[in-house]
Amino acid sequence: MQTVAQVLIGLVAALHAYFLVLEMFLWQRPPGRALSGFDADTARLTAPLAANQGLYNGFLAAGLVWGLVIGSLATQVFFLVCVIVAGVFGAATANRRILAAQAVPGALALGAALLAA
Repeated sequence: MQTVAQVLIGLVAALHAYFLVLEMFLWQRPPGRALSGFDADTARLTAPLAANQGLYNGFLAAGLVWGLVIGSLATQVFFLVCVIVAGVFGAATANRRILAAQAVPGALALGAALLAA
């Protein structure tokens, strides 16, 4: 179960690194615009906000990787809970798809990490 937990945490970290790239670097290009559904003008106007979101997603990814590297369950749990809270908040305030894209993978990884402990 430990291996499953580590793989799931690694996948959540990779997902958040992908969000970083989309939001910080590809927001005004086809992949970012497909994600947001924004036209070119709206994407341009919201790019600074998206870049800020991307940076936070990068911090979540870094924290999860750090938790894996040092083997700290407490660090892993902290960052997974942050992922879940951000996903629930995003689903409640922005788009319900965020629940499936962020909170559910985080919750699965958290459950696996706690079961492995």
